[in-house]
Amino acid sequence: MFDNLRLERKLQRLERKIDLIIAHLGIDDPASVTDFTEIDDLLRRGKKIQAIKLYRDQDPTAGLAEARDAVEARARRSGR
Repeated sequence: MFDNLRLERKLQRLERKIDLIIAHLGIDDPASVTDFTEIDDLLRRGKKIQAIKLYRDQDPTAGLAEARDAVEARARRSGR
């Protein structure tokens, strides 16, 4: 069980890193089509928690940590 948990965590970290690379390169990932227009608007208004919730609504497969990381990365890139 311990090995499975460790491997699962490693896989999640790798997936997050790949997602960040895809976003950085501006490549549209057909597996996760997320409209960042509303998320960016929420970030501009300082509503990070609502932006994370919206991200999870748009991508139901995203876990809380993944959604938080994606939204925070988006905020860092835009300087918010």
